Amino acid sequence: QVQLVESGGGLVQAGGSLRLSCAASGRFFSINRMGWYRQAPGKQRELVAAITRGGSTNYIDSVKGRFTISRDNAKNTVSLQMNSLKPEDTAVYYCNADVVSCAVICSSNDYWGQGTQVTVSS
Repeated sequence: QVQLVESGGGLVQAGGSLRLSCAASGRFFSINRMGWYRQAPGKQRELVAAITRGGSTNYIDSVKGRFTISRDNAKNTVSLQMNSLKPEDTAVYYCNADVVSCAVICSSNDYWGQGTQVTVSS
């Protein structure tokens, strides 16, 4: 089985910074796309940022210029550096990964972390 374990959430004042990290463990062949989603109370889960294995990134408009996603393919980790945080960034943040496993054939499956709370006070 594959597990994604997140760390780095917490409480920060507006304008502050936090860094989220996520490590994948278990038996698998490789990881394709990795990303961070967030879900605020009463709202749908939304994609914040994603990164391909080759390093191509995309961001939701509201975090462009403030958040940076990165990954270490050798360590199977993905991070989200969040700067200039705003109260509207408050949410539970989830790590997501498209993981390739091989037995007789190879297939990819979506995995999620348990979520980490980010709270930005005004």
